[in-house]
Amino acid sequence: MNPGRMDGRRPSLLMSLASTALAFAVIVAGCSASGGDAGPVAPSGAPAAPAVSPPPSPSASAPQGSPVQPSSPPPSAAATTSLAVYFLLGEHLVPVQRTAPKTVAVARAAVQQLLAGPTAVESNGASRLVSSIPSGSQLLDIAVSGGIATVDLSGRFESGGGSASMFSRLAQVVYTVTQFPTVTGVRFRLDGQPVTTFSSEGIVLSGPSTRADYRDWLAPITMDTPAWGSTVSNPVRLTGVANVFEAQFQVEIATAAGRVIASRIVTASCGTGCWGTFSTTVPFSVTSAQRGWITVFDLSARDGSRENVLSYPVVLVP
Repeated sequence: MNPGRMDGRRPSLLMSLASTALAFAVIVAGCSASGGDAGPVAPSGAPAAPAVSPPPSPSASAPQGSPVQPSSPPPSAAATTSLAVYFLLGEHLVPVQRTAPKTVAVARAAVQQLLAGPTAVESNGASRLVSSIPSGSQLLDIAVSGGIATVDLSGRFESGGGSASMFSRLAQVVYTVTQFPTVTGVRFRLDGQPVTTFSSEGIVLSGPSTRADYRDWLAPITMDTPAWGSTVSNPVRLTGVANVFEAQFQVEIATAAGRVIASRIVTASCGTGCWGTFSTTVPFSVTSAQRGWITVFDLSARDGSRENVLSYPVVLVP
């Protein structure tokens, strides 16, 4: 049977980012296993984040805090590949920007960066990113065949934690690996042995794990792109899934100072009790590269207040 979660654990999402930060970590990707890897993705063409002075305090309508610039610039875009890894913001999965040396073994590179965990700046602050994956977990092998990735991890991966920790660490791996269009599901191995029952919590993994098995770990409005901390240019394309009233929600783009420079109403393919997909482009205008925010939310049917708010720090470029 598919993995699930205990009822009653998830609180309603009302997120306000504080002291968030941009950080780009580079992890050397290993060679592809004999069964293949996820295949190539287009290299990132985004410029490095600009070095700008701290912004003034944001307005009440904007998320609090602003991302911190990386201490050193990332490698040139031509020699790198842009990836996402999935960490937890509160109890929800969010894609986080990573840049790796250019490689065709993108699934391997993504898992290695996932296992490295959040950077120091990402893991600090009231709205810090966390990972349920135990420190010291290692990727032993990864192979992709017929759309299924077989991920072999060290036994450390199932150590410690309770039910929530076990489910969320599986979700992190599944969402990270299935970001690539050639991968639809994940089979797990530990120290080379197939896993059918995971951890002392007895989580049954009877077949390949898919994203649908872990939707309880998503925010009601979840962006797959852009990733948290990424550089976005005009117009920015937003994709993801949503499960909100009448399938409608709103997106806003704001400067670090809190000035809203673009907004749009978005309609997902399904809503009110079902998950729908969305894809939209939002034009915006800035004269120079600068820090900013992308915020999604819907309005309460009861009083019109914002709910299901999710905000990402990004770098806006013309």
